[in-house]
Amino acid sequence: MDASAVRERAADLPREPGVYQFLDGDTVLYVGKAVDLRDRVPSYADPRSARVSRMVDRADALDFAVTDTETQALLLEANLIKRLNPRFNVRLKDDKSYPLVQITDHPVPRIEATRDPDEAATVFGPFTDKGRVDTVIKAIRETYGLRGCSDHKYQGRERPCLDYEMGLCSAPCTGEIDEASYREDVASAVRFFEGETGALADPLRREMEAAARAREFERAANLRDRLDAVEAFHGEGEDAVSDRSDERAVDVLGAAVEGDSAVVARLHSERGQLVDRSRHSLDAPDAEDRVAEVLSAFLVQYYAERELPDAILLSERPADDDVLAWLEAEGVAVRVPGAGREAKLVDLALKNARSGPTRRDELSALADVLGIDRPERIEGFDVSHAQGKQVVGSDVCFVGGSAEKADYRRKKLTDRNDDYANMRELVKWRAERAVDGRDDRPDPDLLLIDGGDGQLGAARDALAEVGWDVPAVALAKEEELVITADGVHRWEDDAPHLHLLQRVRDEAHRFAVQYHQTLRDDVSTVLDEVPGVGHETRRRLLRRFGSVENVRAAGEDDLLDVPGVGEKTARALKARL
Repeated sequence: MDASAVRERAADLPREPGVYQFLDGDTVLYVGKAVDLRDRVPSYADPRSARVSRMVDRADALDFAVTDTETQALLLEANLIKRLNPRFNVRLKDDKSYPLVQITDHPVPRIEATRDPDEAATVFGPFTDKGRVDTVIKAIRETYGLRGCSDHKYQGRERPCLDYEMGLCSAPCTGEIDEASYREDVASAVRFFEGETGALADPLRREMEAAARAREFERAANLRDRLDAVEAFHGEGEDAVSDRSDERAVDVLGAAVEGDSAVVARLHSERGQLVDRSRHSLDAPDAEDRVAEVLSAFLVQYYAERELPDAILLSERPADDDVLAWLEAEGVAVRVPGAGREAKLVDLALKNARSGPTRRDELSALADVLGIDRPERIEGFDVSHAQGKQVVGSDVCFVGGSAEKADYRRKKLTDRNDDYANMRELVKWRAERAVDGRDDRPDPDLLLIDGGDGQLGAARDALAEVGWDVPAVALAKEEELVITADGVHRWEDDAPHLHLLQRVRDEAHRFAVQYHQTLRDDVSTVLDEVPGVGHETRRRLLRRFGSVENVRAAGEDDLLDVPGVGEKTARALKARL
């Protein structure tokens, strides 16, 4: 785009807060925010730096989105940078997106917090305080009974689940409420998220007052705290918090830039004592004031879902005044100290940023020790079953060292008591989908197999058969041995790259077991035909013994140890099985 094209496009923009995107075809080059879109965008007709000039020259279009407030523009900008990875923005590599609230597009919608909303869902946010979002969603569910369960849990139920008993859901799944009445409750929740605070605050206030009159003071206090969160929800980031005289938690940030990358070192102090330190890598394209821009990007992206400290000490004033205004509105004191103990802490943070971490970056260290490229994307695989029954496989994904739950997958496998064959089937399924272009996820940089040499061999056989060229390693549980193509390795217990593999392995195991238990609890078994054994007792028996065969082999005393099984039921089980 030339200068005249930028000015012409800017003249059509509204005088409202929002975000704008410079595009090269379908590729987003840069995302920015503005208090007034029409005032801000024309500045790109006369770029102040070589970086911005190159970006504008490459762009062939400009898109925008309007927001209600400046804070929403700030948060939306951070979310878009996280999701789109525009080349010309400063980007925190280990950042997290802000939470959103979605109400799904179902005949009986569910409500949930998410960072990856469904395309057809009604979405509200983003919000900065994940804890506040969770509190409000729970209040919504307790007041209006909206479901939070997955479609798998919702379908085919014969009786309400525990959420109904706890007052969190009105159980439309079993007809405890008709769909028309349920949708009226959904509409009330939507009115709250659209700004009608009283749609939720008024019922909570009435319930709180009733609890106080009944002298249920603990319940009244809980409702009061929930009411405070609800009433503050729509003013998130806008209302200043009263000044804090006792700064118990303080973060100290120092930034160093070299080439196209930057490092921010963070020191964390509690009650005057340094208790934590961390180091974070960022992409940092050319900028007019590079350290100031890096700090601006880091502040808003790093604290996306983390609790804000009472004060932040910086090596340099951030370039973005909106970021400072946001922190001030949240009650965070921001200072660039020039002398004294605080200045010494900033110098220490700068020294950490410039000299490198005391322990190496876990992804880089993993790449070095395995002899592969830096594995930004790792997929972990595990298999779960009960003596060859209800065999399932999990495929979890970590990006930049953090779980990417939107990219988790699971698969029902062939029932057989053969861990090697099961793992081979699972990895072959993933490989074939990737090679055939049927998997919408990017190829991983590394596969992690939960198991030992046998499981890894089965996985590598599957990869070779399909022709999917992805490195794979295994992590054995008992001794935490790492198995690679060239042998077995025992890494130091405190090695950060080992901790990374352990996180992936443990998450793959958790996800597989969860799916297996879901299928095992839902499957129809011969236990259903035993007098005195209902749905809950069957579930307890299967979780205790693992399979019908094990229940059959159990002694009467063992059966009596299961809650809900008395002598009569135990005798019936032994006779029937």
